[in-house]
Amino acid sequence: MTRPQPSPDRIMQTGLGFEASKTLLSAVEVGVFTELAKSPANAPALRDRLGLHPRAAGDFFDTLVALGFLRRIDGVYHNTEDTDAFLDRAKPSYAHVGGMLEMANARLFGIWNHLTDTLRTGEPQDESKSSDLDTYDALYADPLRLKQFLSSMTSISHAANLKIAEQVPWEDYRTLADMGTAQGDLAVQVLLANPHLTGIGFDLPAAAPVFDEYVEDNGLRDRLHFVGGDFFAEELPSADVITFGHILHNWDLEKKKLLLEKAWHALPKGGAVIVYDALIDDDRSENAFALLMSLTMRAVTDGGFGYTAAECVDWMTEAGFTRTRTEHLIGPDSIVVGIKE
Repeated sequence: MTRPQPSPDRIMQTGLGFEASKTLLSAVEVGVFTELAKSPANAPALRDRLGLHPRAAGDFFDTLVALGFLRRIDGVYHNTEDTDAFLDRAKPSYAHVGGMLEMANARLFGIWNHLTDTLRTGEPQDESKSSDLDTYDALYADPLRLKQFLSSMTSISHAANLKIAEQVPWEDYRTLADMGTAQGDLAVQVLLANPHLTGIGFDLPAAAPVFDEYVEDNGLRDRLHFVGGDFFAEELPSADVITFGHILHNWDLEKKKLLLEKAWHALPKGGAVIVYDALIDDDRSENAFALLMSLTMRAVTDGGFGYTAAECVDWMTEAGFTRTRTEHLIGPDSIVVGIKE
């Protein structure tokens, strides 16, 4: 049997993948999909509505067609079903995708450009690089950047939050405390699906206005409130369930273990800690999204990194949780649950 000849196709596709990525991110930034949701348009009209220069606009729009993000019919550009549903800023569903893409464009794209520096030095390339503040103090110091970041956390977590709201046996519990809550989408989705629950969202105090606005918009002001603090410096709030959604990957091993120990102390007997992340597969060879996320954490935090479900179970056991389980949620995300007995 003749062996297939080596091909450079996949190498080139991946190596130049930033071109397609930045085309989409710039389209979100300038509002292509939001404008076309108002009304389809030909190239000159769309260019004028977006305030783009004529030199590159035609290639830009046609590239979006070739990438499958726009349709062109008789010279008139239209959104696809997907881009109309998720990339029109006027639709509530935009928050589930658009926030993450905005943050990727404004923040992550530049940080990833310096990945080689992280590989050579071990140092993060985020806002803390030019500041005396640590990663999150530096990020939270800018209200506009903070709001964009917290919104992006809703975007990347929303689908998993919906699964957690239906997949966990919430009928066994009455109260929830969500650590590193950001806008509060995890707690919001759980409480919307389980009317008997009440909860709190815990984060640095600067997140309070963004959290309160999101909770108000979802009609949960009477059942869900914000507590500001530093979960390393203070005791965790007491609740039947303590959740860490896309949180543990932000910290080094010592701090990961500390948060799980603090959760064990804050929980009552029979209480549960719920951790979810894009967990790396045990063989570290299949979940590329999780491994790329781990590289992101190396580049944007002082000590963060991704981890496997087996590692998380070991940390929970060390913290005192005697019964654990792991379940897939959706896409690259999985959940690890520890019960305090």
